[in-house]
Formats: sequence, C-alpha cells, structure tokens
Amino acid sequence: MSSPELKILGHIVDSLRDGQISKSSLSEALKALSGHADLGRSMVLLHQPETDKLILVAVSGLGPSEFRKLEGRADKTFLREIFDAGGSEFITREKFLSELDFLSAADSRMSGATVAVIATDGRAQGVLMAEHNGEPKESDRELISVTASLIAQNLRVENAIDDERKRLAEETSHLRQELREKYDFSQIIGNSSPMRHVYDQVTQVARSNATVLLRGESGTGKELIAQAIHYNSLRARQPFVKVNCAALPETLIESELFGYEKGAFTGAERLKKGRFELADGGTIFLDEIGDLPPQTQIKLLRVLQEREFERLGGTETIKVNVRIITATNKNLENAIADGVFREDLFYRLNVFTIFLPPMRERKADILLLAEHFLARYEKEHGKNIKRISTPAIDMLTSYHFPGNVRELENVIERAVLVCDSNVIHGHHLPPTLQTAEVSGTETRGSLDAAVEAFERDLIQDALKSSSGNVAKAARTLESTERIIGYKIKKFGIDVARFRQEKPAPKD
Repeated sequence: MSSPELKILGHIVDSLRDGQISKSSLSEALKALSGHADLGRSMVLLHQPETDKLILVAVSGLGPSEFRKLEGRADKTFLREIFDAGGSEFITREKFLSELDFLSAADSRMSGATVAVIATDGRAQGVLMAEHNGEPKESDRELISVTASLIAQNLRVENAIDDERKRLAEETSHLRQELREKYDFSQIIGNSSPMRHVYDQVTQVARSNATVLLRGESGTGKELIAQAIHYNSLRARQPFVKVNCAALPETLIESELFGYEKGAFTGAERLKKGRFELADGGTIFLDEIGDLPPQTQIKLLRVLQEREFERLGGTETIKVNVRIITATNKNLENAIADGVFREDLFYRLNVFTIFLPPMRERKADILLLAEHFLARYEKEHGKNIKRISTPAIDMLTSYHFPGNVRELENVIERAVLVCDSNVIHGHHLPPTLQTAEVSGTETRGSLDAAVEAFERDLIQDALKSSSGNVAKAARTLESTERIIGYKIKKFGIDVARFRQEKPAPKD
C-alpha cells in the first residue's frame, strides 16, 4: 500500500479502536475509506440471525431516501449472493446499476464496486461494499479487504464480550436463584410451634425496610434467619453483607464498618470502602451486636437515625440506603444497666425483635434436623447410611443440647464419621449424650453395663426392622426366639411400641 492508503487505514483503525461495533464507529471508518480518491460510496451490512437477513447498519455518501430503499432491498441483490458464497467479489458497473437501479452513479467514473465478506472464525457475519471511481486497483481492493478484516476483528471482540456478559448474567441469575432457594424460610428445617411462630414473624417483616433484632442463644440459627429475611425482601437482588462484631478487634471495627481515607493512619495507603458502603442498596447483618465498642455504638446510632457517616480520617458525608439486621445472644437489658450498651441504640435496634428458640424448646424438630444433617454429611464423607436407630433417636431427643442446632450438627457429623455400618446406633453418638439417664447404665459403669447397652441397641433396632416380630428379630440377630425374649424382658423393652411403627426399609 502507498503512503496515502496507509494513512487512510490508520484513520480506520482509530475509528474502530474502542473494540465495539457501533453505528458511529462504523460510519467514521466508512467515511475514512470513502476519503480515498479512487473510492466512492461505501456501506456495511450485518447478518441478523433472528430474521436471516442482511441489515444495513452504516453508510457513507448515501442520502436518506437511498438508504431506505437499499435497506429494504439489499437482501435480494448480489450482496446476499456474495454473503452466502463467503468470498469477496468485484461487481461491474452494469450489474451494480441493474440490481441497485435506485442508486444512480455518484461519479461518472464509477467502474463498479468491491464487496468483501466480513467473517469471524470462518463464519460470514456481514459484507462491506465500496464503489470504485475509475479502474479498480489491486491496492484499492486490498484496502477494502483489510477494512473488512478490521471490522471482523472488532465483531469478534464484541461477540466474545457479549457471550461473557450473557454467561455472567446467567451465572448471576442462577446463583441468586440458588440463594433464594437456600435461604427461603420455608426451607428452614423445623415445624415445631416455636419455629412456626418465627416463620410468621419473618413473613411479616421480610418485605419491609424495618430494622430487625434477632435474639437467641448461640447456635440457634440467627444468621440463617437474617439471610432468609434478606432473600425474601425487595432487596434480594442487592448485596447481603455480614459483619461479626465480636470477631473484629476494637481498633479495627470502626474502619471495617465505615471505611477509611488514604493516609487516615499508618498503613492506610489507599481509600477503603467500609461494609456499610458495600451494602448500599441491600442489607447489612451485624452479628454479636452486644460486643460493639461504646465509641462505635455512637457512630452506628447516627447511621440508624440519618443513614449517613464519614469514613475514618475523612470529612465527606456519605449517605447509604441500607437495611440493618442485628443479632445477639446477650441480655442487652443487663448490658444497658451495666453501662456497656447504649439505651438509645437499643431502642433504635429494637424495632422488630424475633426470639429464636433453643433446641430444648423445640424437641419436635430434633429428628428432622438430625435426618437433614445425616443426608448432608453422608454425602460429604462418602458414606451410605440409611437411618438412625431408635435408641439413638431416644438419646438425641433426651439430650438438652446446650450448643443448640450447631451442637446437633456436630453430633451427627461425628456419628457419620465413626459409623461402620449403614445405621447410626447409640454407641456412635458422643459420650456427652450417653448419660446414665439416657442409656440406662446408672447402676454401674462396668464393662457388663456397656455390653448390655450395646445389646439393648441391637435388639431394639432389630425389633424396629421387623415391626415388633420377635421371631424375625431373632433370625436377624442369628439368635433364638427364647434368648431374645429373655433379653427383651431383662432390658424392659416394650415390643408393642415397635408393632405400631411402619417397617423400616431393608438394608
């Protein structure tokens, strides 16, 4: 190519530099192309897969009426033939004017036009056409082909960006749906009366912007309820930011919540947004709010009242639209009396309070939760455990679980790990559950007592599997009906209890 052609090519590259195909960028590229002394009008048509038509997207040198006529007829001319063939071709003046008769020759020297296919990855995406003024030169046709290649490269980039954008949008949508399903409060395990009351309260408050205070012992699932409130609210598509106030040192809690400006303190080399800014438009969950330092309580009170704050070391007031959910296992009333928690902050937080019941108040949910955790951990640890034996269930329901749901989860995971069969028995549960009252070994702590407890478990499990049929239970245990009957009487096992139960599935 000569120096003028290289200069024109430089203008075309500059027009397409943003890596996106737009009408304005294409028009600028065509304007540069048509600026060549030997080239006249030019146009770009792109294929639309939905309609399978060539759509006119940019022109240079055409009037509005000519544009409209070409727009309606382009797909029925040699332009479509060359697009389908997938190559480049020179069109004579005669053919050009016979098929595009509404386009009068803009220059009497026009000898025809070159049509170059715009292709990405071997697939035609559109065509570029430019008219020749005078005899077409090889360098002119090369310039047209290079321009078509540059447009194709931009199309490839734009298609990749669009594909990635669609993939990310689909992935985001899928993740949001997973979160909604995971934290849908109807999926929270438990149907006891205290938990049904919690569900009613979540339903009442979820779609409002009210501040919520979750109270309850450690391990009762306060974070799970906070997530359920958020993902069932109008803010479900916005961020859910969690902060454990007890886990952060007193010297860091303020900067974590409200951020800091560059140079606010030694080591602050850049501006950092706080959790409140990150949660803007969504929900912030402040767990263990009772451990918040007094100085930070003052700043939080202002956020609750005005929805504004300043970063550490800054003077700019930052406004946020954020919903606040807090949680604590402490008695805030006692903390107020002791002077470690602000009374005015308590009243601001105590707009809508939900008390989460401890496990000792929701005994009816223990089996449901145990089976839920069993299904999770047998899959996680590659085990095949079908059920929990009746004696083990009795031990679980008799225990008071001071650690609440979290302790129950740990108990089941441990049982799954130590279980060497497909049924969890009482001896698979941790020693803390195997008390004298529960296991019936209060008379002596000898080896005989342990053996008897194990025998009792096996016999009760066999009776459950046989629906209380002693003879069948004896065969299962490879013993005799007389021996099993003797041990049933010795251990005081109520056989009638098992006759009322449905047979368990066969192992």
